[in-house]
Amino acid sequence: MEGTYMKNTESKIVVAVDESKESMHALSWCLSNLVSHNSRNTLVLLYVKPPPPVYTSFDAAGYVFSSDIISALEKYGSDLVNSVMTRAESVIRSNGTNINVEKITGSGEAKDVICSIVNKLGADTLVMGSHGYGFFKRALLGSVSDYCAKHVKCPVVIVKHTDDK
Repeated sequence: MEGTYMKNTESKIVVAVDESKESMHALSWCLSNLVSHNSRNTLVLLYVKPPPPVYTSFDAAGYVFSSDIISALEKYGSDLVNSVMTRAESVIRSNGTNINVEKITGSGEAKDVICSIVNKLGADTLVMGSHGYGFFKRALLGSVSDYCAKHVKCPVVIVKHTDDK
């Protein structure tokens, strides 16, 4: 019975999703391995938008930013959220799992927003994809999954995506 804990109890599973194939792979893995067809689980799809840039009426070169440009950037951000959530819903439908799904969108530094929301929700598990950055890129950017594994109060599953090369 040890291996079936998540499948037989009611739980809240948060899956961090973004534009990457790694996050969709992590979602698919979660549906196949942590959720059963007769579960009472809640799956929370969490997308974090980057923090909004601070706009002033003039940029560094002294040009005026028009409200049309600012509106276009905000619309692009909303379209991106909708696109990611639509892809995630498609992964869920193709898996054939009947599960309660909630969608949450946050804004800010991904690692901080993910940890904050996961802890506020009292999630039972956080599932994330691994981008597989090399040493230097990880050193420069930091690893969101490493940070979250250290700062959330629940177990974290980091799903590696292996390319078929």
